[in-house]
Amino acid sequence: MMSGLEKIRGRFLDLLVTRQQSIAHHAVLAYESHTLDEVNGNLAAARDILHQIAGTAGSLGFDDLGNAARMCENEIVAHLNGPDNDLALCPDALLVQIDDFVEQCKGMLH
Repeated sequence: MMSGLEKIRGRFLDLLVTRQQSIAHHAVLAYESHTLDEVNGNLAAARDILHQIAGTAGSLGFDDLGNAARMCENEIVAHLNGPDNDLALCPDALLVQIDDFVEQCKGMLH
């Protein structure tokens, strides 16, 4: 019999599969997009998913994942609020950081 916390952790990991795929998808779309709305919209969507992960992961004992999600979220926020926020671009360094997070998720799931 699984405890309530174990069930919640299991559900979190199940959701992590689709969340990390969505983050990767939004990052690629942001990188490949040519309009400001598409770039920033996809980065904002990735940021929102990362925020959900960061808010839950630590309380379930996935501290490293939660910290990594928060770092990515903060980098996206910094870009969206920074001097280049009016340019239709997704910085390479931001894409690499998001990719590293997605790979960390994959490592947890396998």
